[in-house]
Amino acid sequence: MSENYTALYEQHKKAGASFTDFGGWQMPLKYESELAEHHAVRKSAGLFDLSHMGEVWVTGPDAGAFLDYALAGKLSAIAVGKAKYSLICDTDGGIIDDLISYRRPSPAEGVDKYLVVPNAGNAKVVAAALAERAARFDVVVEDASAETSLIAVQGPNAEAILLRLVPAEQHALVTELKYYAAVEVEINGLDLLLARTGYTGEDGFEIYIPNVDAAGLWEALLEAGESHGLIPAGLAARDSLRLEAGMPLYGNELSRYVNAYAAGLGPVVALSKEGDFVGKEALAAIKSAGVGSTRGQKLVGLKGTGRRAARGHYPVLSDGTLIGEVTSGQPSPTLGYPVAMAYVDVEHAEVGTVVDVDLRGKAESFEVVALPFYKRQK
Repeated sequence: MSENYTALYEQHKKAGASFTDFGGWQMPLKYESELAEHHAVRKSAGLFDLSHMGEVWVTGPDAGAFLDYALAGKLSAIAVGKAKYSLICDTDGGIIDDLISYRRPSPAEGVDKYLVVPNAGNAKVVAAALAERAARFDVVVEDASAETSLIAVQGPNAEAILLRLVPAEQHALVTELKYYAAVEVEINGLDLLLARTGYTGEDGFEIYIPNVDAAGLWEALLEAGESHGLIPAGLAARDSLRLEAGMPLYGNELSRYVNAYAAGLGPVVALSKEGDFVGKEALAAIKSAGVGSTRGQKLVGLKGTGRRAARGHYPVLSDGTLIGEVTSGQPSPTLGYPVAMAYVDVEHAEVGTVVDVDLRGKAESFEVVALPFYKRQK
């Protein structure tokens, strides 16, 4: 697999980042301490480079109807300026990717416009799938991933930091921006798309910016956030933060071999929307069967009763019998005990059920708990 580098690679090197491959991209794993970066996001703010994510624009008279067909949710129902979490599924109901779609202002009368944001390793696959599914619709699908950077400011001080780079007359656009909404706003002298979204369980923003301007904005944000405790944060902190927040990661909790109902994402699927959509027949059958998946498993949260953490692919047992597998797990820096997500047989998925996880030959007790593990105080 060829290596890709974001427009901020030199900034990460200068800051002393340790790098890792993620979806074919060389991304900062951490800078000095992943624990310090995790706690900064929970207590003050962290700055993330998410430029490995994809950006696919869908524009045309049929844009809403097309996305209703291509994705599992009802995207045509989103108000302009709002966003929606959804899934793009295969014909058998398997998840090709989970993604966020933003409905943007109409560029012309009778024309709708959406920004679809897939995950890093799936960006090209999703763009290709959308282009293929668009054949009978009056839309243009444009993959802008290669020329677009994405920077996130996450944490309780995120808004205060951002306001230092936004003109006073536009402050209300930021302070009044709701969760899962986006607005065009001037940031550091540039007109950019600002979304109140994130993957950490904290308040925060994601900023879409042309590659050529990304380094300047990164440095400006670090300077503006210095007095607010802002530090750059890597993928290690992002993973521990999203796990505490119970957010699934494609390749761990989600894959083509998992469907929305097994993953606890049934509400994302709009079976009642008009017309057909890719995977509808299979998903309807799975739902009517009353099981989470063809294997009868369901995604659950696990809370460790000891100090040792479960890790991905560790077996989950009940009375010595294999009942599932851990998808993600580690000690929770915020909560102080091990947490994990796992697929287990549905008869063992009730909250309060006690199971064992095989930690390299030694069984450790875990309790099934409701997700998320951590929820911020608003």
